Amino acid sequence: MAVWATLITRVVHIAFLQQIVKLRPVMKKLRHGLLPALLFAAVFAPGAQAHGMPGPEYPGATVQPERVIAEPRDGISLNEAVSRAEAQYNARVVRTDVVDEDGRKVYVLKLLSENGRVFTVRVDANSGRAR
Repeated sequence: MAVWATLITRVVHIAFLQQIVKLRPVMKKLRHGLLPALLFAAVFAPGAQAHGMPGPEYPGATVQPERVIAEPRDGISLNEAVSRAEAQYNARVVRTDVVDEDGRKVYVLKLLSENGRVFTVRVDANSGRAR
């Protein structure tokens, strides 16, 4: 039994050594290429982050720093308006129109209910409210 264990240990050791011989060039390339790149990124990453942050405001400064203002969303799409109306009114949209009412975009949806009734719903494209 001890002979088999010794034999298996030697086979595993030889296989391991052959594996290291195959991996050695790859590891050398990684050390010479990847390590300097990682060190370079680690050195300059804090500076890049600090560059994007606003600086201190000094009293009496005439130049105002740029402020990032969240842009309002354009509203809802026609597809979103259709799916909302179908769910809200339990009906199927059979026709859509996009009209301009007092400078605002409005979706005009014609719906057909299950009992055959046809009705019109107007959806404000900015707010998503149905009228």
